[in-house]
Amino acid sequence: MTAAIPHAAWLKAPETQKLIAALEAARPGGARFVGGCVRNTLMGRPVDDIDIATQLTPDRVTEICAKAGFAAHPTGVEHGTVTVVVNHKPFEVTTLRRDVSTDGRRATVAFTESWEEDAQRRDFRMNALYADASGAVHDPTGGGLDDARAGRVIFIGDAHQRIKEDYLRILRFFRFNAWYARGPLDPHGLHACADLMAGIDTISAERVWKELKKLLAAPDPRATWEGMDAIDVRARAAPELSNHARLDALMRLEAELLLPVDAMTRVAAALNDQISAGALARRLKLSNEERDRLVDALGQDVKITSYMSLREMRRVIYKLGNAVFRDRVMLAWASAGNDKAQQWRALVAHGAMWTPPRMPLSGDEVMAAGVAAGPKVGEVMREVEEWWIDADFPDDKLSIIERLKAVAQGMA
Repeated sequence: MTAAIPHAAWLKAPETQKLIAALEAARPGGARFVGGCVRNTLMGRPVDDIDIATQLTPDRVTEICAKAGFAAHPTGVEHGTVTVVVNHKPFEVTTLRRDVSTDGRRATVAFTESWEEDAQRRDFRMNALYADASGAVHDPTGGGLDDARAGRVIFIGDAHQRIKEDYLRILRFFRFNAWYARGPLDPHGLHACADLMAGIDTISAERVWKELKKLLAAPDPRATWEGMDAIDVRARAAPELSNHARLDALMRLEAELLLPVDAMTRVAAALNDQISAGALARRLKLSNEERDRLVDALGQDVKITSYMSLREMRRVIYKLGNAVFRDRVMLAWASAGNDKAQQWRALVAHGAMWTPPRMPLSGDEVMAAGVAAGPKVGEVMREVEEWWIDADFPDDKLSIIERLKAVAQGMA
């Protein structure tokens, strides 16, 4: 089976053409596009990154790019990778490689000129597709084109061996299924993941978290998540994400009503409470911002209902912020079911449109009203703010000053 992608926008872009021309001039036929840009083009998906595989060594790539006026950075030169920047557009250019040894986390590689050897060290057949400068697609494994067209995620060669080379491939198997599969998970791959899932314990926390977030950002990863759960990979990688019912309900709402997807909202839905959110954050080394968002999303200090008035909604958003408000609405909606979808959807929409105003009162204005500098200033500010919130955030400075004077006199 043959294929070509000569009309791909990224392939025709001036930056791409300049770089591939420079590499081809040094070694005709020695550079091909590889991986996601080829796969996604064939599958009709957006292309974000452009990777190039080449028979040229990293030193030679750097030399060629310098002569052509491109910036070249040795971002992974020990593994053959040079990041080349052409008119502010980055490309990863990597010398063809074969594995010398692997330990399940990292590999020692040797450079090669064989496209077949380079393909064999990759994970899935759909990721081992190459396209030359003309756009003609090459499929060294013999199954990548079929997989891309059918939406199948199949390991190259023996699935057990591919996983033993890098245990992160267990999570990548599920992540790629979430994004690209159009049918059931490959049983051979699933069996290998089940056999070798103890290897997940050797993967760094940061890499596990990155894969889980990417998986849960897929449009509809329900089947994949169920597959992970069925063989206990989910429990091994993220035991805290055990609220399957709420997560499934949320993803069902998103799929049926075509709602925007937010991976962090899904993570919050899969957690049981703030304690489990904190445990996940510590174990997988989430950023402080990510931890705080999950903990806040699972707070119970404010009751969220589908029949909240706009005034109640604004009061809650002022307290929680727009992102946390949306998280709590989506979790409450998932828990309540879909019988009041129109009301919930309106709440989400209004919550996104309204921007909380800043409190239009300064400490200097409080002191100008006769309040002495010190703790009293904060007390007066808080009381005026509560009045302002209860009044639904009036944009009326005169009324606010009058209220300030009344509060200041009452505290005198």
